[in-house]
Amino acid sequence: MSRPVRTRGAPSAVGVLVPAHDEAATVAACVRSVLTSLDHTPGLTARALCVVADRCSDTTAALARAAAATHPAAARVRVTVLEPTAGVAPLPGGRPVQRPHEVAGPVTIGAVREVAARTLATLLAADGATPATSWLLGTDADGTVTPGWVAAHLALAAAGAVAGGVVLDVPGLPRPPGEPAPPEHPVYGANLGVRADAWAAVGGFPPLACGEDHGLVARLRAGGYRVVPGAPGTVRTSARTRGRARGGLADLLRDAGPALPQPRPGVGAGGAGMPVA
Repeated sequence: MSRPVRTRGAPSAVGVLVPAHDEAATVAACVRSVLTSLDHTPGLTARALCVVADRCSDTTAALARAAAATHPAAARVRVTVLEPTAGVAPLPGGRPVQRPHEVAGPVTIGAVREVAARTLATLLAADGATPATSWLLGTDADGTVTPGWVAAHLALAAAGAVAGGVVLDVPGLPRPPGEPAPPEHPVYGANLGVRADAWAAVGGFPPLACGEDHGLVARLRAGGYRVVPGAPGTVRTSARTRGRARGGLADLLRDAGPALPQPRPGVGAGGAGMPVA
């Protein structure tokens, strides 16, 4: 039986984590959308964004930094871009090159999200925030969030965790195959939020190669924290069927095969989508 949720006080700080692997085509739009959403949320005393450009072979990290540096909210949000490199072999005939901002590299998506969450907790604490009034949000580098995304999560902050749906860039898709129907709502790392003290109390994201979002939610539920559904239309994510993480949403969409609705002519990335929730 879940224990009663204790009142924690109004959220005063928000950190957003964004894992990325070779997302040069989309990361700038993601970063800009997150910074806009953070800046559109009044009453915050601390705001932070951590992009983990995990073992990238492209310009993901540089583009993330450039997008942040040129955004109007740059002076009001602490932005960190990390570049883990563990497990990456040099190109044939090449030599390893030490780059700035490198950190010891996680090797699973669960570890990537966890290093981002720990970084955000440190950044928010440096601005005087406490875990009980800090909120950690997660999204993915191939998607964008709405200006009201942060505020939508904070509206449910007393629950301990929020599992939100996503909007795919393929019209007509009701739900990835295999996802349980409501009230056991889907869980997506692209739209997930947790209060910092709840995240810390359950041990954070498990270091899984896939399903780390479900793993965190399972830990929260086992620890007696409530998990509530969030607004499904606040994140738009790619409907690609060749993803970066094995077992992720892209694999689910690919497995749907002919059942996957095809985009209408003229509808591509950023086009009309359907909520998945």
